Amino acid sequence: MTMLPPPSAKKLGLVIDLDICVGCHACAVACKEWNAGGIAGPLTDEDPYGAEPMGVWFNRVHSYTLDALEDQPAMTLHFPRSCLHCEQPACVTVCPTGASYKRAEDGIVLVDEDKCIGCKLCSWACPYGAREYSEVEGVMKKCTLCVDRIYNENIPEVSRQPACVQACPTRARHFGDLGDEDSAISKLVADRGGVPLMPDLGYAPVNRYLPPRPRRGGETKPAPMPEEKLDASQLPPLLRWLDRALSR
Repeated sequence: MTMLPPPSAKKLGLVIDLDICVGCHACAVACKEWNAGGIAGPLTDEDPYGAEPMGVWFNRVHSYTLDALEDQPAMTLHFPRSCLHCEQPACVTVCPTGASYKRAEDGIVLVDEDKCIGCKLCSWACPYGAREYSEVEGVMKKCTLCVDRIYNENIPEVSRQPACVQACPTRARHFGDLGDEDSAISKLVADRGGVPLMPDLGYAPVNRYLPPRPRRGGETKPAPMPEEKLDASQLPPLLRWLDRALSR
């Protein structure tokens, strides 16, 4: 059993705005591209163009159709899913080799593939389905919050954020320190009522989801415009001729 470090003041994580996510999968593709060559790479695919393709994806986007309610029309909800970097991650505490661990300095949960024996205990323990097993490498993989990118001083500071955040075309994804109440990301959560995923389980996920804003119901029909009668005798000669021609 792997022990957890003391709670850290710094809690790096993501905030995802479900109100403006359009389900384009740009986050998933950008994540796949970056991490295929990063510390968690390769992210292999098996039979990618066949009848039953399989592969390792750290980000997955699920789409759901929500039924209409009294004050809410039917809508499609796009729900991105990845590791939530819990404060009390079950995936870490069940790991028999210490391969799954939580960083004390920023709260990021990672996998040391050199120690991983592919037992899959962590994937069974994770209630969010955020673990990805590579059949090719025989080890468990997961979202790293692009740890090899966010601390990389060799790239511009504006690019030191997870690939999924930088790629999102609608700015539905945000990254920052959720342990700092004065950070921009924490203020966004407070303003929009951001919520953790299934907090009753007790794993204290760091990531937050911003709920969709209320939608308007069916539009009421506008009142009919009063009918205007045209006095053709008051029109210029050309328009009187045109009115007669179109009225035939």
